Amino acid sequence: MTDPASSTAPVVDVLCVGAGFSGLYAAYKAAEQGWSFAGFETAPDVGGTWYWNTYPGARCDVESIYYSYSFSEELQQEWTWSERFAPQAEILSYLNHVADRFGLRQHFRFNTRVTAATWLPDEHLWEVTLDSGATCRGRYLLAGSGGLSTPKDFDVPGLENFAGLTVSTSRWNLSLDDLAGKRVAVIGTGSSGVQCIPLIAEVADHLTVFQRTANYVFPARNARMSADVVDEIKSNYAAIREECRHSPGGIPDRPATDKAFDVSDEERRRRYERAYERSGFLGVGAEFSDLLTDPKANETAAEFMREKIRQIVDDPQTAALLEPRFPLGAKRSCFGTDYYETFNRPNVSLVSLRDEPITTMTSDSIVTERDSYAVDAIVLALGFDAFTGPLYALNVSTPEAGRLQDAWRDGVRTYLGVMTAGFPNFFMIGGPQSPALVSNVVVTIQQAVDWIADLITHAEAKGGDVIPTAEAQDDWVSITEATVNQTLYAKTDSWYRGSNVTGKPATFLGYVGGVGKYRRMCTEIAKRGYPGVRIGGQTVAPRIGRIDEEIA
Repeated sequence: MTDPASSTAPVVDVLCVGAGFSGLYAAYKAAEQGWSFAGFETAPDVGGTWYWNTYPGARCDVESIYYSYSFSEELQQEWTWSERFAPQAEILSYLNHVADRFGLRQHFRFNTRVTAATWLPDEHLWEVTLDSGATCRGRYLLAGSGGLSTPKDFDVPGLENFAGLTVSTSRWNLSLDDLAGKRVAVIGTGSSGVQCIPLIAEVADHLTVFQRTANYVFPARNARMSADVVDEIKSNYAAIREECRHSPGGIPDRPATDKAFDVSDEERRRRYERAYERSGFLGVGAEFSDLLTDPKANETAAEFMREKIRQIVDDPQTAALLEPRFPLGAKRSCFGTDYYETFNRPNVSLVSLRDEPITTMTSDSIVTERDSYAVDAIVLALGFDAFTGPLYALNVSTPEAGRLQDAWRDGVRTYLGVMTAGFPNFFMIGGPQSPALVSNVVVTIQQAVDWIADLITHAEAKGGDVIPTAEAQDDWVSITEATVNQTLYAKTDSWYRGSNVTGKPATFLGYVGGVGKYRRMCTEIAKRGYPGVRIGGQTVAPRIGRIDEEIA
């Protein structure tokens, strides 16, 4: 590929940011292709988001057997997951095992942050600047920094006044013992809050939960994996993986074909009860085909879950505050263990920030419009600046387009969620407007890396830089918007649309047409010679059109 002798600075074929699931597989793929590779990771070791998110109760909400790599049969057979939903420590151990087994650590610089990435058009190279001041150049730049790796700003009034213990779930650095016997506040009830709240309640003198938006929290139904189950999985891994690749969500989720009102009230209730016991992403929200498209159908599932909350939570006022009032599934569903039951504990209270917003803090209390709450420690479970945050932190820029955040000033615009116009030889692994937002992201990551590697191989044979056309990018944006507009996602504010970050343009950050259909579209685009992609200034066609209507 590149000629290192052409520059005094070190030059590699592939530069990559991040050493989580994306970066590790990118390093593996580059080695397989014989490409030189330089990876950069802010953390001291591999793991990505699973290195940082060590808060109590942290675990994946996709079942372990699916949330793992499929590129090596030997790896699948030698690694045994202990639980249905793996805890953070086990996922991190798995990624360390992968790094060791395939010799991937040697390709990364740890404790190293990329502060800028600049396209050099005369050299046809990317140059990354590191926090040490050093630079490194490469032919291709891959962003493998993940969609949920940049914590959002702590937009809590008066936080700087608080003199007690403060910790964020996204950068946890305590043990539960540090919270024992204390008056603790948890601000935020998304996935991180839902997972840590029950465990903090067990050790705190008193726990006050400050809730911005009530979420649907399904019972995780986590359990140890029996030897028989493990043996059955390992003997059928090939079929399981293939089903995941062609499914809507990257798990074996055979879509329901009947609608909520196709059955009687009694039958619908029976099926919801069965799905509730099964739980996971194949639970209540997946029981009928129209739950994400028909508000009335959705309300039957939403009300079923509200009934469950009222049954579990003893105090009617608390239960009412915990009842979500948006369509079920239109925001990221949460999975917890004893979450609603925790609010029956005498040492736990709930404050709705919808009813009494925080106005300020003192050295030892949180002050709302209605009251003051004495606390010794605050846990911030405020979520992430999803998808765009990690990309903007890289300060990616080209002379033609400027900075990425400027190019996307009015909203995200990509080609397949993988590339963006104006940025040659730049690829996003599981980027915005890809299926990563609403899928088993490991399946999406592997498909993206494989597709990118095939495109790079094709481009190297043709010669020239790789860049999508603005017209093809417009086509993909139209496809993603048309797809999401058929669903209730389009009518719900959430971090899926960037509404959790002040000033962030309201763009839906994913493709919701399904992992399988996305894969088929990408495969067809490759077969056609990559329409919508200029290679060395040439393209077989400037547009991809409504390829989603051509591909079943």
